[in-house]
Amino acid sequence: MKSFALAAALAITVPVLVLGQKPLAINPNTPDGQMLESIQKESDPAKKQELLQQFIKTYPTSAGTGWAWGQLQAGYLQGKEYDKALEAGEKSLIADPDNTEVAYDNLKASEAKDDPDGVMKWSAATSKAARKEVAGFREGYDDKARLDYAKQVDTYTEYAIYAMSAKTTDAAKIVALVESLEQRAPQSPYLGKAYGRYLNALQQAGQKEKAGAAAEKELQRDPNNEDVLAFAASNSLQKNNAPETLTYAAKLAEVMQSKPKPDDIAEADWTKKKEGMLGLAYWMEGVTYNGQHEYAKADKSLRSALPLVKENAQLMPIVLFHLGVADFELGKASKNRALLRDALKFSEESAALKSPMQTEAANNVKAISRVAGTRK
Repeated sequence: MKSFALAAALAITVPVLVLGQKPLAINPNTPDGQMLESIQKESDPAKKQELLQQFIKTYPTSAGTGWAWGQLQAGYLQGKEYDKALEAGEKSLIADPDNTEVAYDNLKASEAKDDPDGVMKWSAATSKAARKEVAGFREGYDDKARLDYAKQVDTYTEYAIYAMSAKTTDAAKIVALVESLEQRAPQSPYLGKAYGRYLNALQQAGQKEKAGAAAEKELQRDPNNEDVLAFAASNSLQKNNAPETLTYAAKLAEVMQSKPKPDDIAEADWTKKKEGMLGLAYWMEGVTYNGQHEYAKADKSLRSALPLVKENAQLMPIVLFHLGVADFELGKASKNRALLRDALKFSEESAALKSPMQTEAANNVKAISRVAGTRK
């Protein structure tokens, strides 16, 4: 059975305090120092790029070469020349491996290219540089603004992984992205946002056992993660584990009934997700109760699901089918003709919709008609 867990929607970005490159110590009494001074005074972006390139060729061993590559990187990034920006950033980092701004700009270039591998690489490198700045901060000696910047950049690196995992459709890349974040920042709030999509990617990659174990582990960390609960319930249903299915489905319904709208999701999107998740939870309860021959409970859950899945072309005919089964069994046992009529109506509606249950629903229409005394 296909998992119906919803992927987290991207609604906001994480703001990062903007700081310029670290100030460069210049010796104005040297030729390279004099050229660096003229570059810093240049206001025309194109001319500044030319001067920077000239400086690097003329003074390849100067102490200012790493800075010059960083300035070139910033210009390339602004001009959307992302490959050149990445190359310049890499060369700048040879001179200053812990330069947070340069690593961050390479992360931004990789994001702009929609490059999952680049985002993984530069998210990790940027986080490492930022954390080193935070760890080395000395109260009263260092700039507090730089401390705030480093902290915000480190948080952004986590968001960047989540955002890329939500954009890419490659299951292997999604798995690699989320696992890289889990290894580096296991308490990141963005990990929970990415986990539902991660579990589905594992399942798509044929790693069902790993996905099931990962879902259980994540629910220990965050028992109210609706995406993970939906996956866990669906996974249990696939394995015909009725007790687990009912437990996870009930918890999912409880969470979605009480959970407030997250700040980063629009009201309409949250309403849609809430209804979808509740419909999924009630449907899984109903299917499971039908399998246990607890038809009254199945009828209650499936009737709750019905108005919530009416826009879901996949789920609607299946809910109708199982509701027809539950009401037929209830009506037959109690000789309640109203329930038999409902069973016939739901089965007819299911048979009219394209789904894996369509043929079986049509057969049920004939069987119910005979019991109900209605010729079909």
